[in-house]
Amino acid sequence: MQVLVLNSGSSSIKFKLFKMPEETKLCAGLIERIGHRDAKFTFSTQKETLQLTRDIPNHKVGLEILAKKLLHKDSGIINSTDDINIVGHRVVHGGKLFRDTTEITQAVKDKIKSLSTLAPLHNPPNLEGIEVAETIFKKAKQVAVFDTAFHQSIPDYANKYAIPIDFSEKHSIRVYGFHGISHEYVSEKAIQYLGKKHSKIISLHLGNGCSITALKDGKSMDNSQGFSPINGLIMGTRSGDVDPSIIFHLAEKYDYSIDEISTLLQKKSGMFGLTGYNDLRDIKAEAKKGNKACQLALEMNIYRIKKYIGAYAAVLNGLDAIVFTAGIGENSSYMRQHICEDMDFLGISLDEEKNNFDSNTGIKAIHSDTAKVKLLVIPTNEELEIAKQACDLLANNLN
Repeated sequence: MQVLVLNSGSSSIKFKLFKMPEETKLCAGLIERIGHRDAKFTFSTQKETLQLTRDIPNHKVGLEILAKKLLHKDSGIINSTDDINIVGHRVVHGGKLFRDTTEITQAVKDKIKSLSTLAPLHNPPNLEGIEVAETIFKKAKQVAVFDTAFHQSIPDYANKYAIPIDFSEKHSIRVYGFHGISHEYVSEKAIQYLGKKHSKIISLHLGNGCSITALKDGKSMDNSQGFSPINGLIMGTRSGDVDPSIIFHLAEKYDYSIDEISTLLQKKSGMFGLTGYNDLRDIKAEAKKGNKACQLALEMNIYRIKKYIGAYAAVLNGLDAIVFTAGIGENSSYMRQHICEDMDFLGISLDEEKNNFDSNTGIKAIHSDTAKVKLLVIPTNEELEIAKQACDLLANNLN
């Protein structure tokens, strides 16, 4: 069985093709910087790695480029679109409508679309990926795996907001949590590494979108992103935590519309709003040159993460490990080092030599030998997790 997984983020598309159930990766790649003229397309197999830089204005164009490469008569992976048995899709927001992995129908697509107001940067490209895949891989089963599903274990005292209870009951306003597929995958790996039946873990998913999860015995107890993916840590273009009164102030005093405020907080804030850049690599390079705005933005970003680590350590009443994952978490030794600085009261001690590694294909331990808390860099593999869940769903349906 061949399973193609599409993981459409706010500014990127990760893709992998697996032979299942062997979990053999046939090809993988990444389309990044979507929306920019210097977007990058990377496509890798055991035989070759192709890299292109071109204008990719939106997710649809990116997926069309991927489809052409998969079907290329000389260097493609498949002979026919019928070779793909399942296309698994990451869908960010399932609301209260989706608690489990789901085979996609028109009704499911309609519900995903209805939830787009809760995740405007993600559900629309997720849905677009589904609809493009349906036209290309017509015989494949299309399956949705929801980022919010893993966080259904968050207890009521943590997932409720202190607003009239009717809003929770009638309008489904609550903490949903996000990046659940990633947090689930890396937490399972961390638990295996620790070899403990009971564990207290903080998982840091740091990329263009960022979230932090408190995990007890492998279950999500809280997540920094709440009702939508805008909340919590400072992100590429999203503000993270802000005082809600700012919204009222902008609307009442400066006549900002709801749409304008939404665009401001979702697409023009975060690191981009602070610096003019949304890629940490660019921000770090500018900071080294003495750019004060970029230096401050990095300090703000690190401070917010450390504040959440402290809060979640209190929630868990202890800490066995911190996991760093996703693009920034896996690749930025700078961010890992500064996040872990001055945290010795929690038993956090980073080994700088271990932290400065070139590449990582498995679990990398970067804590000092005397540290009480394990510091682990674990490459996330949301695509494999999606492929496994999609196959399990269809196997159960057949049974």
